[in-house]
This record gives sequence, C-alpha cells and structure tokens, in this order.
Amino acid sequence: MKFLSRPEEMVLLTLWKMRDEPYGVNIRKYLSDITEKYWSIGSVYVPLDRLETKGYVESYLANSTPERGGKSKRYYKITEVGEEALKEIQQINASFWADMPNLDTKKA
Repeated sequence: MKFLSRPEEMVLLTLWKMRDEPYGVNIRKYLSDITEKYWSIGSVYVPLDRLETKGYVESYLANSTPERGGKSKRYYKITEVGEEALKEIQQINASFWADMPNLDTKKA
C-alpha cells in the first residue's frame, strides 16, 4: 500500500461514507462539519488529485446545467483499490491504538 497523508485519508473516508454524488463542494462541507475546521477548496482538491493519481479514486463529469452557467460538476468515487487501502489503514490504525490507555483519563 502507498501511504496516505492525513488529508488524503480523511478525503478517502469521506468518499466512502458519502457515496451519494460526492463533488468538491459537498465533500468540503462534510469534512468541515466532521472536523469542525475550515477546509479551503484547494485543501480538498489537492488530496483528490493525489488519490486519483494513486488509483484510489475515479472522477467523472456530469452533464452541464443552466444553473451552473453551463459548467459540469466533477464527481468522485472510491475505487476497489481505494476501499482496500482504507481497510489496510484501519488495521494499521487499530494496531497503533491497541493497548493505549484512555487518553481522557487525567494522571494524578
């Protein structure tokens, strides 16, 4: 597996969770809602481009609409390779967190 940056991992997880016509703007909104942090549109598209280059994500253009001035939306979907990468990341993270004490517990 190719290692992913944290933003790439979060974007990939977002695509896996959304599955309903994810495109840049609604991916950005989801990430902002979950992390309670501001995500610029570039901070979404850069990881999307990297994930597509790695083969974890595919994109396609939808039909243009008059509401968007004739512009098409680019939609993204996770590939089977991307899903396998997420499974591996989940296992790696579980290994790192195994046997960790509850971090909410204050030391005396």
